[in-house]
Amino acid sequence: MSILFFHLRGVPADEAEDIRELLTNNQITFYETSAGMFGISLPAIWLNHEDDLTLAQHLFDVYQQQRANEQRALYVIRRQQGHEPGFLLHNLRHPLRFIFLAGIIGLITYVSTAWVLKLGL
Repeated sequence: MSILFFHLRGVPADEAEDIRELLTNNQITFYETSAGMFGISLPAIWLNHEDDLTLAQHLFDVYQQQRANEQRALYVIRRQQGHEPGFLLHNLRHPLRFIFLAGIIGLITYVSTAWVLKLGL
């Protein structure tokens, strides 16, 4: 019986390819489903045999830890080079968008709490 192993929705292409390669290199048989024509189906990687799940899960855990470390190191390097702006720098680069979104947040907050203030609670 097939078993769901890895959801592919929202996963970067390089990570999905790494998972496929990881399973193939360890002789774990699998198949893949796509999101379909309308994008409402489940894009995922499925294992053909339940017996492979423990090995695949162990390999996946090791891979995820390694990928997390690599991505954190990449983020630190990009941050030091100025390619990953912080909150203030990001909003200084896009001031009109920041003002617009802050206004929308303020309006939603006001509309959500105005009735409570009018009741005097």
